[in-house]
Order: sequence, then structure tokens, then C-alpha cells
Amino acid sequence: MCGIAGIVAKGNVNQDLYDALTVLQHRGQDAAGIVTCQGGLLHQRKGNGLVRDVFHTRHMQRLLGTMGIAHVRYPTAGTSSPALAQPFYVNSPYGISLAHNGNLTNSEELSRELFQSDLRHLNTESDSEVLLNIFAHELQRLGKLVPSADDLFTAVTGVHKRCRGGYAVVAMIASYGVVGFRDPNGIRPLVYGQRKTAEGVEYMLASESVALDALGFKLIGDVAPGEAVFIDMQGNLHVRQCAENPRLRPCIFEHVYFARPDSIMDGISVYKSRLRQGERLAEKVLRERPEHDIDVVIPIPDSSRIAAQSMAQILGVKFREGLVKNRYIGRTFIMPGQSKRKKSVKQKLNTIGLEFKGKNVMLVDDSIVRGTTCQQIIEMAREAGAAKVYFASAAPPVRYPNVYGIDMPSATELIAHGRNLDEVRVEIGADWLIYQDLEDLKSCSAEGNPNVDDFDCAVFDGQYVTGDVDQMYLDRLEADRNDNSQSQRNASVGDGALIGLHNDAS
Repeated sequence: MCGIAGIVAKGNVNQDLYDALTVLQHRGQDAAGIVTCQGGLLHQRKGNGLVRDVFHTRHMQRLLGTMGIAHVRYPTAGTSSPALAQPFYVNSPYGISLAHNGNLTNSEELSRELFQSDLRHLNTESDSEVLLNIFAHELQRLGKLVPSADDLFTAVTGVHKRCRGGYAVVAMIASYGVVGFRDPNGIRPLVYGQRKTAEGVEYMLASESVALDALGFKLIGDVAPGEAVFIDMQGNLHVRQCAENPRLRPCIFEHVYFARPDSIMDGISVYKSRLRQGERLAEKVLRERPEHDIDVVIPIPDSSRIAAQSMAQILGVKFREGLVKNRYIGRTFIMPGQSKRKKSVKQKLNTIGLEFKGKNVMLVDDSIVRGTTCQQIIEMAREAGAAKVYFASAAPPVRYPNVYGIDMPSATELIAHGRNLDEVRVEIGADWLIYQDLEDLKSCSAEGNPNVDDFDCAVFDGQYVTGDVDQMYLDRLEADRNDNSQSQRNASVGDGALIGLHNDAS
């Protein structure tokens, strides 16, 4: 999962893009990058690390221009090489830089086509670079000296015909403008908005509406599935549907974990969907154990707090903050490597013993993926003196890997894969385990927008909405994503930087 942003303004956009990335930092902590355009000249700065570590004053002073795009990276395949930091760049045609959130499921096939038929060279194994070159080739084959909005939409149509998977994209064409587009299923999120200034109207694209809010942009809406939005250098907005059979089937895991609660996605309030998740969980508790003995509901910070609050309210029991988070430790789920994840849990959380001692505690988390975190937190609760430790997941059992841009691990590393409810309970050490039902989870989000066709719930039910994911693909994914493979790959990747115009490496 990554965060992307693009702005076309009347003044320099460097500070706005930086601020947008800080708001989107929760979507990726591995790398960050910004590319701006000034008089046809591109200025670039990117590198590994948090936004505040990648960009210093000297870098910001060089990122001049009235339009630009930006990216925070979360490593989909686990590698953390500086060469994989985005945006990526190609000089032909026009000079195009691109930032991407998602994953192409036919990346290998497209890589061969690019080399054998399109005669384009790739520097990395990133599917984002593949997507950039597909877009560039579709634009180049039109043979226009000066591309129009229609030409850009034609190129996006070509991308949709060739690329499969989940993707949200912002791309900047030097001296012409910024284009954003979304896959025909709308799996990955993308919104756009406007800001009125004394000099005129400015436009922004971003992964989440909170980035627009922070910069004073008014949300216009979501980029629809298959749709493209182009803002030219003069500040004119162009919008067109570029896919033949678009359907809105967004990733429901955004509502469970990734998105900020103050975001609006596809017309759905993430905050309200999480409130409803807690209500449905409470209703299930009351069905299964109407005479429950829960003394207190405690969330595992931060993404489960909202669901835990509404759950406690419905159950009529106390809600307490029994776990204190160290906010200077990254999101555990995003950290590559099992050893790093295990080490980070106790650094990240500490118990308030008074809220546990002698009590039957219901811990609430947004989901259970590998089980590493909840297992250690349950141990911490017992060490703090809890009489019984119950565990509730606001999401159903995660049994299948994600193929659309979330580094949900290989199937064998998922604690619920091949295990029933009681086996998972024993594995994590809980006295009682309760999961959200899938239909309840879907209804929690669908209630916010009845026009959603469906949701991508593949991590829960194994039904991949693009229809092109078979067992052979999942086997390749398994070999590529398990922790051993990632460790070997990280060890073999050098520290080379991607070549680009005015790449600021200092």
C-alpha cells in the first residue's frame, strides 16, 4: 500500500506536496519522493525513510515548479532498495514521471511485451515502472508533438486494455499537466479536489481525502473506476471515463486498517464504517454469549479504537485505554521481516496494569494477519494480571494473500490459513476468540454507499475480483513473498539510485 498525490497550482507546490505526504505517511514508511516541473525542467528528490528524513531544507529549495507529484512507499514485495523509491521517470515522450499505488497481476507478461514489442528498457522489477512504460508507449504511439487531453485519455484507455490488477496513478507530463487514473474495478483509492485562490483555481489528486482537507482543497469526489482526470498547465480540469466495463469494487481492507478514519472513500466514511464494525461485533458477542463475563473492552491502538468504543457501548461494559502506544515506532504490519515485527511489538506498546489486573479483558484489533502481534499482546495482558483474555477481530479471518497492492504475506504465513477458529485461538493464546462475519463487514461499508457494486474481499474469501488470479500465480507469489525470500532479496539489492533528470541525491 502506498500514498500518492499530485498538484497543479499557481505557485510553487513543493511545500504542499511535502505536507500531503506527511498526512499520507500512514500508507507507507519505506520511502518517499517528490518530482516538480518548472518551465519544462523536472526536479526530483526521493530516498528511503520517512518524509521528514528524506526531505531537508536544501532539497525543498530545489523542488521548484507549479505542478508536481509525490509518493510514499510501502514495499509490496518486501524489498527496500532506494532504486525502488518513486516517482519513476522516462524521457520519451515529453518527459513523464509517475507514482503508483497498487499492484499489476500481469506484470511479468507486460515486462516481456515492453522489451520484445514496445522496445522499452526497464531498470527495476517494479510493476510501477512497468505501468509507467505502458502509459508512455501508449502515448508515444499516437505520434503527437503536442498532446491534448483527448490524447492522454486515449493513452489511459490503452493502459486499461493492457494492465490488470489494482492501481491508482498520478503522472506528470512535463510542461503539459498532471493526470490521475484508477483501475476499472476501483480497487485502489483516488480522490480529487479544488482550491480557490486569488490567482485562480488549483487542483489536487490524492489517495485519501484527508490530504485535501489538510491543504485546504475542497473534495470534488472520487476518481471513478476506469476514469481519468487531467489538469493542464493552465489549470483546466478534464474528466473522462476510459474503461469499457467499469465496476466499483474497492478494497474493503482500506476501511478495516489502512485508511485514516477521517477519510471519505467512494462516498463512505471510514470512521462510520469502523463504528458499525464494532456494533456488529457486539451483536455477535450477544448472540454467542448473551451471559458474557467481559469486564472491560480495550483496543489495540490505533486503528481498532473506533470499533472497540462502539462495541463496548452496545455491550454495556467499560471502555478503557489499557495499552499505550509509542508513536515513534512504525506500523508493525508494514515492517518487512518477521524478526523486526516481533522485536517491535513490545517497543511499540506497553500495558497500564490497573486496567488488566483481575479483570476479564476483551482485546479488540482491526484484524489478525500473522498473529505475531496479538499473540504477544495477549501475553502482555496476562503478565499485567488479567484473569481472562478474550480477543475480537473487527475483520473476518485473513486466509488468502492480497495481490492488489498490500503485502499481505504468503498464505502459509497467515495464521488463519488452514486453521479453524479454535486452532487459531490456541495459537494466539486467547481464552475466547471472535471474528467479524464477512457479510457483516461488507454491510458496514455498503451502508455508507449503496451504489458500490461489491468489495474486494479476496483476503477473506479468496475471490479475486479481476478474475485472472489462479493457483499458479499464487504459488509464484508464495515463493516471492515469504520472509526467507524477502531477506535474500534485500541482501542482494544494492544502493543504486534510479537515474532521472535533476535527481537530488545530496
